[in-house]
Amino acid sequence: METILTINNLTKKFGYLTAVKDLSFTINKGNVYGILGPNGSGKSTTLGIVLNVVNKTEGSFHWFDGNTTTHDALKKVGAIIERPNFYPYMSAYQNLKLVCKIKGVDYSKIDEKLEIVGLLDRKDHKFKTYSLGMKQRLAIASALLNDPEILILDEPTNGLDPQGIHQIRSLIKQIASQGTTILLASHLLDEVEKVCSHVVVLRKGVKLYSGPVEEMISSHGFFELKSNNHDELISLLETDTKFGNIKVENGLITAFLNEPMDATEFNNYMFKQGITLSHLVKRKESLEEQFLKLTDKLN
Repeated sequence: METILTINNLTKKFGYLTAVKDLSFTINKGNVYGILGPNGSGKSTTLGIVLNVVNKTEGSFHWFDGNTTTHDALKKVGAIIERPNFYPYMSAYQNLKLVCKIKGVDYSKIDEKLEIVGLLDRKDHKFKTYSLGMKQRLAIASALLNDPEILILDEPTNGLDPQGIHQIRSLIKQIASQGTTILLASHLLDEVEKVCSHVVVLRKGVKLYSGPVEEMISSHGFFELKSNNHDELISLLETDTKFGNIKVENGLITAFLNEPMDATEFNNYMFKQGITLSHLVKRKESLEEQFLKLTDKLN
């Protein structure tokens, strides 16, 4: 699999503060990667280092095969790491013409990219008339002008309304489906779960997990249960090694599984134990639950 970016033991210190600590991960072509973590976890610092706008303290990184200078590699990268910043009294088309001049890109790319982000019909409207979501989509069009191999986005849906968030997420999926690798930083678990194929989880600059999203949430899931034999059911679950953590809230019992088991099998098992269930739902653990488990280990 072709490698786009390799990060090895990267560390960044700002005085006494360690923003990124001994971070290593690899980004391969054709995937959507999320760097997930709360504010202050080192996401933006990591992006800044690989984009050559922040100096690293220790460690290394290299683009593509490692034989390309960072300066040349960045010509194949599209990035938005700050709020969209265009000339307010110029149209979208005029603003993108300036970007084309800077990047050495033919003007014919402008309409093509505006169409991708759904702004072709607004190309002659002034930037100041755009909503925040439209401004963000214009910034993505700008980052796509040089047909980058990887698109880097820092908190792409920050501050947007629900419709704007939906549009940006759909756009990210659409761009990825055309073969562009995407790396986005986000503090939103929901965003990473819906958009990304892979995730790097950071907390206080330390990597907690790196790999496919599916593997992170591939636990055996849990049952939500209710029964008239409430206490007996809890006692049975707590003494059975097939189950791990047992939680009770407002009469609803949540039993996490240590091994695979479907609802029918569980229901039969309970019936044989003389317990009748009035409520039985099998659920998968969400990324949020897995994230909380990971971060709890550091508390």
